[in-house]
Amino acid sequence: DPQKARSSAGVNQHSFSDFESYCPPLGLETLKITDFQLHASTAKRYGLGAHRGRLNIQAGVNENDFYDGAWCAGRNDPYQWIEVDARRLTKFTGVITQGRNSLWSSNWVTSYRVLVSNDSHAWTAVRNESGDVIFEGNSEKEIPVLNMLPVPLVARYIRINPRSWFEEGSICMRLEILGCPLPDPNNYYHRRNEMTTTDNLDFKHHNYKEMRQLMKTVNKMCPNITRIYNIGKSNQGLKLYAVEISDNPGEHEVGEPEFRYIAGAHGNEVLGRELILLLMQFMCQEYLAGNPRIVHLIEDTRIHLLPSVNPDGYDKAYKAGSELGGWSLGRWTQDGIDINNNFPDLNSLLWESEDQKKSKRKVPNHHIPIPDWYLSENATVSKARERGTQRQGHAERVSFTFLKKLVTCG
Repeated sequence: DPQKARSSAGVNQHSFSDFESYCPPLGLETLKITDFQLHASTAKRYGLGAHRGRLNIQAGVNENDFYDGAWCAGRNDPYQWIEVDARRLTKFTGVITQGRNSLWSSNWVTSYRVLVSNDSHAWTAVRNESGDVIFEGNSEKEIPVLNMLPVPLVARYIRINPRSWFEEGSICMRLEILGCPLPDPNNYYHRRNEMTTTDNLDFKHHNYKEMRQLMKTVNKMCPNITRIYNIGKSNQGLKLYAVEISDNPGEHEVGEPEFRYIAGAHGNEVLGRELILLLMQFMCQEYLAGNPRIVHLIEDTRIHLLPSVNPDGYDKAYKAGSELGGWSLGRWTQDGIDINNNFPDLNSLLWESEDQKKSKRKVPNHHIPIPDWYLSENATVSKARERGTQRQGHAERVSFTFLKKLVTCG
């Protein structure tokens, strides 16, 4: 379980929720810490340099390129290190480590020391009453392991010194540092202006309760063009809320194009969820401001926005935090379904048929049973025409005919 952070003697064990309010990640994972702030004793090659030692970084398909999945030392000995320059005095409180992301090799650090410095020359190791603390590292390459320092230490630089590693591998690691930057008015980097948005939008990550509240706020701001509804419940009983944006919300207008935007199929991938929430805020505000482009969209189309298809997965990943959750926690639904890929697998049948030079044949759709009357072309077309007066005749006919052709592979 990624949430089970381990620690060695003298180091307290904590969950993500404990340290989140204490000191946050410095930003190796998010790239807030730049490549120029990362240094190492040696590197096996450029693609395994210190700049690749970021928590949750992924290797490319070709692992021998410039984009490999960890920092790997050039030698396997206890004198190797990777170092972070915080560029200002920082209260360091913890370290999170992973092994190397790789399909072909197994490399991780099983124990390490932590050292701090103010000038990158004189280093002080983290100690307890027994001497230098040896922190327990990883036992495999993907699950993040959190170690909290016995007491917070204030310094500018922090260095990780691997002491042991997987015996069939080599020294490779990805990491994140937990720390609170301290006020320093004389620091150049502290004085630099940070870019901020001028848009009146809610730029933050929203948990389920906050997401629902934001949707209600948008509906309250624009009651004449929005409607909140749900399409059912998740495995854990969370409603799948959607917002409709239209000049006549709740009404299907014949001939008016309808568009559906969904996000969060992988619960731990939050960018789409937040973009959908920003989109509904933006459209509401711009409609009220009279933006002609937005007014045209709302009056001539019907838009459905569903920000979280997999709220159970999001909730699981949110509680662990990205640092400890890894790439897989919350990706699937509660019953193990990958919503993003849960479509009929007709490609394999087609490729197999081509490889074996088989003649055309009809195959069953394993995803949704096809009614027998769909397989009759006349019945399909007539049924489409019959329903066309109620829905969108031509589009209905196209979709039914396409479905029939879709399941004929050769």
